[in-house]
Amino acid sequence: MVECAVKNWEGQEAGSATLDLKVASEETASHIVHRALVRQMHNARQGTVSTKTRAEVSGGGRKPWRQKGTGRARAGSNRSPLWRGGGVTFGPKPRDFSVKMNRKERRLALRTAFQSRVDDLIVVEAFADKFERPKTKELIEALGRWGADVEGKILLIISEKQELVYLSARNIENVKLITAANLNVHDLLVADQIVITSPALEAIQEVYCD
Repeated sequence: MVECAVKNWEGQEAGSATLDLKVASEETASHIVHRALVRQMHNARQGTVSTKTRAEVSGGGRKPWRQKGTGRARAGSNRSPLWRGGGVTFGPKPRDFSVKMNRKERRLALRTAFQSRVDDLIVVEAFADKFERPKTKELIEALGRWGADVEGKILLIISEKQELVYLSARNIENVKLITAANLNVHDLLVADQIVITSPALEAIQEVYCD
């Protein structure tokens, strides 16, 4: 169990929140998180790349020249892989890159990855009502007041999609905005700092409590 200070819009401490998730043991933590990360990255691949073999390339039905007497190397088709415009040898074909992982293991890996970033975690109060209109500058200033380094990679987690917050954050190069429902291992590990609203933290603990 970890106690986290909750900051308000002005950057002042306004309360505390508890982070208590069931995580993997030290011996297996890195292994299960790595498996979840590999699974996520593999499943993100489309696997639609495709090349044509010599059997699929159009043309090549006629022998380019006679077998002997020309002084040139023998050739049976102008669609050989050796020729320009010919087929591809052992080229990629559409395939399924997806990797399976049990649901309990996925959830355990996610909880473990999240808990491991507690030192880089900044908990703030919900701030959607602070925007009367989309304002990127105000959000950047707020991140600075909360103690986040705007030059580094920041993962901003909110409880649910809020249009004004989304429009304010989308133009900040180093900030990635996600909802609690879209929490994933890759984003947790890549970010230098994680800024999360207290309602989002409650939602994560409620959904991933076991």
